[in-house]
Amino acid sequence: MNNLLKGISNFRGAVFPHDAALYRKLAREGQQPQALMISCADSRVMPETITQSGPGELFVCRNAGNIVPPFQTANGGVSSAIEYAVVALEVRDIIVCGHSDCGAMKGLCHPELLESMPNVAAWLKHSHAARAIVCEAYPQSLEEKDRIRAVAMENVVVQLDHLRTHPSVAAKLATNDLTLHGWFFDIESGEVLIFDGEAGHFIAVTDGQTLPVAVSGRQRPHVMPHSPMRDAAD
Repeated sequence: MNNLLKGISNFRGAVFPHDAALYRKLAREGQQPQALMISCADSRVMPETITQSGPGELFVCRNAGNIVPPFQTANGGVSSAIEYAVVALEVRDIIVCGHSDCGAMKGLCHPELLESMPNVAAWLKHSHAARAIVCEAYPQSLEEKDRIRAVAMENVVVQLDHLRTHPSVAAKLATNDLTLHGWFFDIESGEVLIFDGEAGHFIAVTDGQTLPVAVSGRQRPHVMPHSPMRDAAD
């Protein structure tokens, strides 16, 4: 805790003065983040640092395993954050960011590790599809480290599918006002891999290269419904 208190002191004395005008503007005008990032709560994964985002630029929701539960009527923190970001803040991009050496994915692959953590085990049910995909579609000879990495990557894709079940997300995708992205952060190398929805796999992106997307919206035609009275008259 002493280190955290020192950090607060350093922020107030050395960091905040440089951005004081920005913070005053944000306090006065509110936030307008350009994207929502759903990432793991792992202390080694820092969305603002990875993206080099400043105050007000990124709306972040973190949880164990960067999970997005499928939409349901029961209230939940992740679902509420998604709805608020899309409807109130009108973000145009949502990023699901997984990472290497993920403890949640290790627990998913080894349920015995979660015997004393029933809440974590229940939470990870939203990632069971990722484990099933790797068990069925990947070589059985995968080394343990590679298997965990594969599950973590497939988990990003699974959570993107879950995102599309949320009404607020589905509506904005239908009007081409929202784009979904899947990222994978390699802790050891610092590399960020991007999921290419058309190619169906993660790729490394270099400076100047067009950023691939996982799911893009599409403009739907505005079709007026038929009038029963008009149809009867015809």
